[in-house]
Amino acid sequence: MNTQFSAEKDGATTAKYHDVIIIGSGISGICAAIKLKEAKQDYIVLEKATEVGGVWRENTYPDCACDVPSSLYSFSFAPNPNWQRVFAKQGEIKTYCQDTAEKFGIMPNIYFQHELLESRWEASENLWYLKTTAGLFKSRFVIMACGPMHKPIYPNIEGLASFTGKSFHSATWDNDYDLTDKRVAVIGSGGSAIQFLPAIQPQVQALSLFQRTPPWVLPKADITISPRWKNRFRRFPMVLSLFRKALYLQFEFLNHNLKYKSFSTKLEKAAIKNINRGVKDPELRKKLLPDYALGCKRILLSNDWYRALGKDNVDVLPGITKIEGNKLTASDGSTCEVDVIIFGTGFDVSNPPIGNIIYGVSGRRLGDLWAGSPQAYLGTMTEDCPNLFITLGPNLYTYTSAFVIIEAQIKYICSAITKASKKKIATIQVDPAASAALNKKMQHSLQSTVWNSGCSSYFIDKNGRNSINWPWTAFRMRRKLNDFRLSDYHTKKA
Repeated sequence: MNTQFSAEKDGATTAKYHDVIIIGSGISGICAAIKLKEAKQDYIVLEKATEVGGVWRENTYPDCACDVPSSLYSFSFAPNPNWQRVFAKQGEIKTYCQDTAEKFGIMPNIYFQHELLESRWEASENLWYLKTTAGLFKSRFVIMACGPMHKPIYPNIEGLASFTGKSFHSATWDNDYDLTDKRVAVIGSGGSAIQFLPAIQPQVQALSLFQRTPPWVLPKADITISPRWKNRFRRFPMVLSLFRKALYLQFEFLNHNLKYKSFSTKLEKAAIKNINRGVKDPELRKKLLPDYALGCKRILLSNDWYRALGKDNVDVLPGITKIEGNKLTASDGSTCEVDVIIFGTGFDVSNPPIGNIIYGVSGRRLGDLWAGSPQAYLGTMTEDCPNLFITLGPNLYTYTSAFVIIEAQIKYICSAITKASKKKIATIQVDPAASAALNKKMQHSLQSTVWNSGCSSYFIDKNGRNSINWPWTAFRMRRKLNDFRLSDYHTKKA
């Protein structure tokens, strides 16, 4: 065995074995478990927390909600006719995840409070060894269903350690802390900030928003779903299915057309109207108007973001540069004193933390091999990691529901595992030539997209490469992931 496990020799010999081990019980993990159960595969799920739900379990900040309509932000095989709103809130999505896991009978296979610490490939056995906080496991196949929004990031601010007040990240919201009449600084103006800032604005004494770059924010067509429509969805499942298909096609229309300037200009006009409706001060409007093409960064949705920023107790400042005690300084020299800092600075999406604990054939960390620019074949398998699959991996993000991408990926992964079982294949490893050719083609196609049009976004990694976006439609992605082709891989018989 690898020397890294020598100190655990006794544990290694008694490591619990399963054909497939899934890491994480969020959306991807739940989907993988359901489909593996249907395929009658031997599997377990290792989950670090005490509940399922993934990102929807972790994020509990005020007004946390989805920006994809609920009927599309759900499994096609588990429709929910009872959504309360067009865009579901965090609690309802978490409950949906829990209910789905219960309904499909996968809960007994989930091992809670089993956080993965390290995953290593043992070539002599053609197995993965997984070191967790609750013991050692081994398996033929591993599905890393951890998701990219896993580890919150904090900005590197001069003097941050000197701050004398309360601070926390939106992803680790302190629900026991009372913000009433506090002076609050919000750092960042991304997807979480546009939800929680309007929610807390009425209760705080003063609110200072530090934003490096204003986002494009479109109106959110969010309404309560009436009992009459819920009843229709329950009585006539086809109606809900057709509604879901219509939503999917709307997102495909966006995917196809956003690359055209004439189309994005129309959306920009709608976003500018959204600014003007909420903000009357012409100087503030200027601060909130982006100077890059709509779509270059993530497009956000809100009906109350601009109204909140226009309130008397809110001040909009440029990016923060320094902290001295409770005094914060912006890049234009303006200052404010605050009691609380809330970081709305998101996650390190282009540098997945899971890469730091995976050691493949080479014995090196996957994150070191990626060197800041993650790559995978179809966003799913990497050359150095046989029999290991990554969900929502590099270059799979596009304008659609995460559920659409996940279902397509899990179908592909289950096809790989089933074929390996039937054909007595011990290992499946990506053909480097096939992987290089596809990634080269993707990078070429991305050059002409709005995502690569020049703004600074989390789509572009530290090396200047777009390691996040899928350059084509979700339909094309689903077609590519429709069936696992052994010809794209090197295999070894059992």
